[in-house]
Amino acid sequence: MTSRTASYTAIAQRGFTLIEIMVVVVILGILAALIAPNVISRIDDAQIVKVRQDLRAIESALKLYRLDNFRYPDTEAGLEALVTPPQDPSARWPSGGYLDRLPRDPWDRPYLYLHPGNQGEFDVYSLGRDGQQGGEGLDGDVGNWTLD
Repeated sequence: MTSRTASYTAIAQRGFTLIEIMVVVVILGILAALIAPNVISRIDDAQIVKVRQDLRAIESALKLYRLDNFRYPDTEAGLEALVTPPQDPSARWPSGGYLDRLPRDPWDRPYLYLHPGNQGEFDVYSLGRDGQQGGEGLDGDVGNWTLD
């Protein structure tokens, strides 16, 4: 046997057998089955946390708006009043606005605003994952009245 044939045989024997590959695939499948539900529930939890943080930020901006203008923006002006300077030059407006930009809920829809609100002085809310009034869990409405 020449050295060339010996090195070729050594290289050919370095690969994995079909059984070894199948064992690895089965182990990865079992790990995915155990870990995936935990990761998916964490994503759902993160979406609700994002909504609550956004609602708190919007609520704070609305309170600052009220301090400057002695009233909350009406429903028609909406949350846009927090990022767009008013047409009235006598109205007070901070240099950077009340918010840099209007956040969107985790399902990429704008937050809704009512003044006067049905739940309080004003309502800021998301309709949840399904985008419909009512619902439960991730499909339920989350509003500033539900904050702790």
